[in-house]
Amino acid sequence: MKIREQMNVFTVRKKIVMASKLMGAILVLSYMLSARLPLNADISLMIWLIFVAVLICVIDLWMARFISRPVSELNEAAGRMADLDFSHLCEVTGRDEFGELSHSLNVMAQNLQKAFGELEEANNKLEQDVEQKKRLLSERKELVDSLSHEMKTPLGVIRAYTEGLQDETDEAKRQNYYEVIIKETERMSSLITTLLDLSALENGACGLHPERFEFVEFLETVAGRLLMDIPDADFKLQYELPELPVYVNTDKSRMEQVLNNLIVNAKRNVRPGGILKLSLTEQDGMLNFSIYNQGHRIPEENLTKIWTKFYRDKNTKYSGSGLGLAIVAQILSMQHLAYGVLNRQDGVMFYFSIPFL
Repeated sequence: MKIREQMNVFTVRKKIVMASKLMGAILVLSYMLSARLPLNADISLMIWLIFVAVLICVIDLWMARFISRPVSELNEAAGRMADLDFSHLCEVTGRDEFGELSHSLNVMAQNLQKAFGELEEANNKLEQDVEQKKRLLSERKELVDSLSHEMKTPLGVIRAYTEGLQDETDEAKRQNYYEVIIKETERMSSLITTLLDLSALENGACGLHPERFEFVEFLETVAGRLLMDIPDADFKLQYELPELPVYVNTDKSRMEQVLNNLIVNAKRNVRPGGILKLSLTEQDGMLNFSIYNQGHRIPEENLTKIWTKFYRDKNTKYSGSGLGLAIVAQILSMQHLAYGVLNRQDGVMFYFSIPFL
């Protein structure tokens, strides 16, 4: 490396040494030439002094171009880097120390900028991880609180009837107690399963699996299972469906869950002898589903609350877990599908839209 530096004639030190030697040689040569001029000695000296002044100016300009200006640009670049501004690189070029220093500063700036970018990305990821952990802790606490709240009633019933079994001798009453206990146990099991399913959907642990299928026949099958041939049905069923097949691309099992919850909700809230109407229409590339039931209207201030977990309207006959509509909202929101609820003159209509193929 030392030998290479000694052989390099473009170094600043070599430039200064060569410039000083050249200036000395020019001064001596110019003085000798001025002394030989056929002029008065004072005039020859004056001419030589003028030449020396011009030479000094030329050397000064040379020094400014090759030394002062690069030093100034390097200083400005170093100042910007000290302020963590890496947007402008140093533009000093050359094969001397200034060029090498400029290249080193630019490489350092690029490495620092890359390091800061990676650090910022890592910091953002860390913040996201922290927020995700906070969210998961909050969801776990909410899940535990919800389960604790919802389990009080069925557990209380089970305990009361279990204690009653210990002293009851009548076999018919004992059988009735058994049936109540089994019913409440099934209710708890269904509640836990539904709540865990909703929690999995909310935190992204459970995704959707779209597939292409025919929606009209699908709706007829689901609605027929829930509404047809019901011995104690006390409502008038109406429906409006497309005559031709209509295909969609979505998660079939989750859409069945959506239809189940909406239809069951409407069936439980339709007034005795009232109308329950299913409607499926096509418009502008969208398949619009709605289900209407005659019955109590939902207070306007509660229309947005019905999609939240464990919300129950005291004016309805619905006695479920309060999770059905929350699951509907979550599944449809995950697919960015429009949905909602509207109060009609003498009832309520739930709806959603899905693009068809």
